[in-house]
Amino acid sequence: MLYQTHSPFARKALVFALECGLGDRIEVIHQETSPTNRNDRVFAANPLGKVPVLILPDGMALFDSDVICEYLDSLHTGRKLIPVTGTERWKALRLQALAQGMCDAGVLYRWETNRRPENLRYPPLAEGQKTKLIEAFDYLESELDPKTPINGGHIALATGLDWIAFRELADFRTGRPRLSQWYEDFCDRPSMTQTGFSGQTHD
Repeated sequence: MLYQTHSPFARKALVFALECGLGDRIEVIHQETSPTNRNDRVFAANPLGKVPVLILPDGMALFDSDVICEYLDSLHTGRKLIPVTGTERWKALRLQALAQGMCDAGVLYRWETNRRPENLRYPPLAEGQKTKLIEAFDYLESELDPKTPINGGHIALATGLDWIAFRELADFRTGRPRLSQWYEDFCDRPSMTQTGFSGQTHD
């Protein structure tokens, strides 16, 4: 798997693999990527130039993280982390979509507050993206059920929240005890402790 140690999307796929018991079947190869710094090896596998990319034994490359997780879920014989049918499937996919959207908003927020040259930043766009994060946090505080068995949506959420904390983008703990406790409990899982974020983006 072409990977990046500070990508929430790449970490989601790796945590998913570990939760499926497939970690020993995947070779993780770190690759630095950035919209402003081309990585030819990643582009050769994914025309979007993004990680994660899972290279299958026959050479086929799978991307993005949602597709990789679907594939990984098809390889094991245990309980599926992406429910196959019913309401639980749609709840898991909805949570996965929310987590994906939070990370997308976080990436844009970080561009407007940190990565873009200061004279090119657009504060209203930054505030708009931060609002999305805050609204998502509040939604999760009221809607997240800590008793629900772990699924792919939870993995996406935990890795997304941990990335937001890693980048110090927005506070999701204060005033949200249920979300905070769920996050702390999930971060204690071996799949999370083995895959912590590290490094900085090289633009």
